[in-house]
Amino acid sequence: MAAIEETQRAIDAINANTISEALSAIERASGKINVQLARNPENALIPVSQEVVVFDTAPEDIDAILEIADAVDAAILLDDYPAARALLYGLMSELRVRTCNLPLATYPVALTEAARLLDEKKNDEARMVLMVALSTLVAIDRATPLPLLLAREAINEAEAQRNTEKDSARELLDTARYELDRSMALGYATQDPEYKALKDEISNLQKQLKTNEDTSSLFSRLKERLSAFLKRQSTGKQSRQVESQRQKSEREKRAA
Repeated sequence: MAAIEETQRAIDAINANTISEALSAIERASGKINVQLARNPENALIPVSQEVVVFDTAPEDIDAILEIADAVDAAILLDDYPAARALLYGLMSELRVRTCNLPLATYPVALTEAARLLDEKKNDEARMVLMVALSTLVAIDRATPLPLLLAREAINEAEAQRNTEKDSARELLDTARYELDRSMALGYATQDPEYKALKDEISNLQKQLKTNEDTSSLFSRLKERLSAFLKRQSTGKQSRQVESQRQKSEREKRAA
């Protein structure tokens, strides 16, 4: 991102004691940030890096999952939070995308402060302000439950076999239903009524597969519904975290 590159150039220029170049780089960085803010006033963050990590520690068996959940409840009742945290680690089955962002609300302030310090010949302090600005990242995690991805895969395979291997297609739909139940047991939006709706769609599909009727539209509807559910879960986590960062920035402004 151009503003980050210009900020790094400013730091390099300060290190080389070419202060005029540092000020020019800061000015360019400020301009880039202002353009970003003008184009996207609601976008409080600039993505700078992304990492994908898979956490899959949960048992396949739902009864085993419920046993761990009961142990978590027991640990919490005893105020044994370290034990509860350790047990909760065994209830994870998700693909997590972590995006690190620079906060637009505070970055321009740091650039302005660095320029002021350079004008006052406080080069070391200016460099420190810029370095802190570059290292102050907001991490946003967007988690997608692996059981839901496995359910989607099973549904896709069932659709591919619906005309040639109907029994196999029905078994694959059983797998999809099981993964939905597993996702609920692991606490991924357990109370969401969409789970029941998806399982009802699967049951209807299985009945239709016993006949010679065309199931193309039913598969399409089920896949669209599951895709929307997946998107809603993952984007919901991201939106809440972005809002939290905005609120934090507003508090910092009021405190200043």
